[in-house]
Amino acid sequence: MSAVRLHTAAEQLTLRVLGALLREDVLGLRTQSLLEQRADGAWLRAGTLALPVRPDGFQSEWTARLPLLLADGRELTALDDVLAHLAELADPQDRDGYRGFAEECRQTLATMELHEAVHGQVLDLLALRHGEHPAHWEGLGASLAFDTLAAFLDHPVYPTARGRSGLSDAELRQYAPEFHPSFELRWLAVPAGALAVDTLGERPAWWPTLERLGLGELTGTHLPLPVHPLSTADALAATPGAVLAGPSYLEVVPTLSMRTVALVEHPEWHLKLPLATATLGLRNRRTIKPGVLEDGAAGQRLIEAVLAREPRFAERILHADEQGYAHTGHELVAVLTRRYPAGLERAVTVPLASLLAEAPDGLVIDLLAERFYGGSALALYRALLELLIDWQTALYGLGFALESHQQNTSLVLDTVDGATRLRLLYKDNDGPRVNSARIGELAAHTADFTDPRTFSETDRAITDLFTTITGHLCTASLAFGLAEHGRAPLEETLGLLRETLEHGVERIGPAGEGLRAGLLQAERLPVKAMVTAGSLLSKERSGAADINKHYTSGPNYLLREGLRGAGPAGAGVPGTVAREADGGADGTRADAR
Repeated sequence: MSAVRLHTAAEQLTLRVLGALLREDVLGLRTQSLLEQRADGAWLRAGTLALPVRPDGFQSEWTARLPLLLADGRELTALDDVLAHLAELADPQDRDGYRGFAEECRQTLATMELHEAVHGQVLDLLALRHGEHPAHWEGLGASLAFDTLAAFLDHPVYPTARGRSGLSDAELRQYAPEFHPSFELRWLAVPAGALAVDTLGERPAWWPTLERLGLGELTGTHLPLPVHPLSTADALAATPGAVLAGPSYLEVVPTLSMRTVALVEHPEWHLKLPLATATLGLRNRRTIKPGVLEDGAAGQRLIEAVLAREPRFAERILHADEQGYAHTGHELVAVLTRRYPAGLERAVTVPLASLLAEAPDGLVIDLLAERFYGGSALALYRALLELLIDWQTALYGLGFALESHQQNTSLVLDTVDGATRLRLLYKDNDGPRVNSARIGELAAHTADFTDPRTFSETDRAITDLFTTITGHLCTASLAFGLAEHGRAPLEETLGLLRETLEHGVERIGPAGEGLRAGLLQAERLPVKAMVTAGSLLSKERSGAADINKHYTSGPNYLLREGLRGAGPAGAGVPGTVAREADGGADGTRADAR
């Protein structure tokens, strides 16, 4: 997965976008193309289009080699020109999606250029605030610095993840995690009867009274509700009878998700608040639909039930409390209170998303390995795999899978009696997939999920979710990343991943057959088709029941030569027009259920 070294942010973005369009088989670039060897290297030709490519192997056989596309022999290097031409070739009803994606790319490019300008300054700021050695950034307040580092990285799948629709440079500097800012929240006095659901109970001591907010005359009829400064006007307009408090109150710092903020004086408390923006696709809005809050709380209760019956995980798997939330029924007027477990003051808490980020003195994973694993990043990776895959395969064995991606999963590292202790910390458990036929005695803990897409009667949906989240995002992306940074050969990192997965599947016995067939032995694996579902096509056109669980397919990197003696997967390679499993001719399929 070695990358071409490019000089400008525009070239880097063009390369990533072209790679994503190829992976998702947009306009048949993958399944309707022929491989040609030219003087400068490999090319894929699909009709009037030709793309210079190189072998990839992570989630696609090939990826873009140069930031250009040949169209009718004409060389297109500007991303605007590339997307404009592809829009002309697309179905007329899809052209608005291409134009919207082009704007998304322009916003992302502006953000990337801003990142390049400020990255060094931000590293200096983090060192000043939290210390020069990230491996000693202990406590939940300091862990927010890792979120800042992760915000400068690209997403393993989505090419424009650094963009946030509709926000200016000034707004990014004031509210985005990559700038590590702090700011105060706005507050609405909401009519008590306007809250459709309120499970917050007794408010924490830091929660302001209406009197503190200068609205004491509304005590008894209204309740104070926090809103993000970027959403204040929309939230006020969406709540009849609400009154906006004049002063801001409660200083917070944004987390990697941006819409979730941590309290400066009480960093064990986070607030998830709706934002009127979108990331990972124009249709992936950062508002909060009421059902998500109910499902996140139900997911936490399901995990707690598993921990109660699986004592080997009791001290190694930690979870934030997400039972408190309130909303009016409107997606822009809601709040979730997230409280982290006690006892993390002397631990280093690091989201998986930041492990390959550049810190003041090197990669985060190297600095953590130096302190906790004798300087071996591979030893840290091995310890992470052993716990994470043991846990996730245990859940699979019980009949469900979590959408616990690299942003929602954190390592917790500390030293006990002179030895390193590794734990995992989870949050945000809406969006699981459950096989109702296998959930067994845990069925009582799934009754409160509101989203009917949660349930199916087979293992297909939970296998897909396990593969794309635990497989691609949480573990394989690190295997490829460590190899790309020269920390270990790819065959070694992937071999370690496969071996650990095999042990996990063996541990759960017959319940793991779906995972064995669908991940370890499958010729091809499901791959998120996020550009297609999130931006280019409407839900009606893509058939996506869930933007984040809409799939194309890619090669099974676990079948690489040297791991089990099998060569790369052959289906769907250039020169063939493959109908993917459970899918249509365009290579995409909706979540099976």
